[in-house]
Amino acid sequence: MDACSPGARAARPAGAIAVSLKRDLLLAARRRSELLTMLFFFVVVVSLFPLGIGSEPALLRRIAPGVLWVAAMLATLLGLPRLFAADHADGTLEQMALASQSFALQVIGKVIAHWLTCGLPLVLLAPLLGLQFGLQGDELAVLTGSLLLGTPLLSLLGAIGAALTLGIRGAAVVLSLLVLPLFIPALVFGAGSVDAYISGLGVEGHWSVLAAMLLLAAVFAPWAITAALRIAME
Repeated sequence: MDACSPGARAARPAGAIAVSLKRDLLLAARRRSELLTMLFFFVVVVSLFPLGIGSEPALLRRIAPGVLWVAAMLATLLGLPRLFAADHADGTLEQMALASQSFALQVIGKVIAHWLTCGLPLVLLAPLLGLQFGLQGDELAVLTGSLLLGTPLLSLLGAIGAALTLGIRGAAVVLSLLVLPLFIPALVFGAGSVDAYISGLGVEGHWSVLAAMLLLAAVFAPWAITAALRIAME
């Protein structure tokens, strides 16, 4: 196929994302301890609430959406400081920025890899942990759906914070202070969708807002991330 043909041009963006995604997934597979630490943190934080509050079913069902969402947010934060730090330290980021492939597309690949290794495991674990709070079939499905929409948004917003704090002293603390306020809308509408369903209301409005925020972040976040990374590399 000719390099200038429409098919070749269409393949280039997908190829840039795929190469970056594959590289980060391979690196994550070599650092399985980090993934296990994040999952262990998520499980422990969620499990402490039923132990500390008691076994009152109505109370546990009431707090379940907020507890699971807050724990997912905090677990996501654990992996964000390392999202770009290693590549910045060994010069990989500079090579990515100078490559013929789009820097923004390579960044998208890294963010997708972060979600696959940090966000998706949380989504899969959440229904099991929700059983501790007395959540049942459809309620667990709504919880899973809200996290499936919300965790990619957390990864995109978190990546902006990781890029803005790259290379500064105390980056993890500054990152938390910067990113947590950005996470609040996702928390409100994500946990709110489960509350609405438990109360007998529809979840379409909450999910529509989550989907809109995810779409906006998917469009604009890569460019904000690359701009922040270029500033950090100067």
